[in-house]
Amino acid sequence: MSEERYGEFVLVRRHGEGHVAELALDRPKAMNAVSTDMARSIAGACAALGADRDVRVVVLTSTHERAFCVGADLKERNSFSDADLVRQRPVARGAYTGVLELPVPTIAAVHGFALGGGFELALSCDVIVADRTAVVGLPEVSVGVIPGGGGTQLLPRRVGAARAAELIFTARRVEAVEARELGLVDELVEEGRDREEALALGAQIAVNSPVGLRNAKRALRLGHGLDLRAGLEVEDSAWRATAFSGDRAEGVAAFNEKRRPQWPGE
Repeated sequence: MSEERYGEFVLVRRHGEGHVAELALDRPKAMNAVSTDMARSIAGACAALGADRDVRVVVLTSTHERAFCVGADLKERNSFSDADLVRQRPVARGAYTGVLELPVPTIAAVHGFALGGGFELALSCDVIVADRTAVVGLPEVSVGVIPGGGGTQLLPRRVGAARAAELIFTARRVEAVEARELGLVDELVEEGRDREEALALGAQIAVNSPVGLRNAKRALRLGHGLDLRAGLEVEDSAWRATAFSGDRAEGVAAFNEKRRPQWPGE
């Protein structure tokens, strides 16, 4: 396993053959509250991982024992003028869109608190694996703001408009079992196993065609919310981008030769 640090608060680990990248939030003294510097590092790490053709899956984790991420750094925000907040906004957005726009499958491994921007980072992933200590929510209206990392758009896509409205308007925190029942998280695992299970899922995904994974994600993301006819056109475009690739030729050959594919990734 290799490691690379992005700034002071973000660590990237490569697992196995490097196809599974772990993006670890590493600001334990602040329970991973996202400061300006940390947001910039998350965006930088995502840009590098998105451009790396060896990466097939990204798993978003936390090094803090009791929290995934508690959201924006409100202590830093308390010192901001309006002009400071305006200047910081594109940097903050860059962290969330960095995760959201990763071109490969993404998995969040959540334990403890995942609140506000922390939960939005998880919502930006394709799959959320949570352990039984997880507490999630979007409490922004309780401190005079609204979700600004995609929460008002991503949450209703998961749980429907009415449920998302109730959760955002009440600002309530949701514990792990209810979160799984409501669809706020996808997999519920035993305490302390969120990272292990998320990495195992990542390894299971990473054995598949990198071209196929990227284009399947593209079809899922771009087609969501479209009418059926438009969605099928998105799918057809992604299918064509995959069907004439080296990965398709290798996959068919490996199947017929009863061997493991050696994906060219193109």
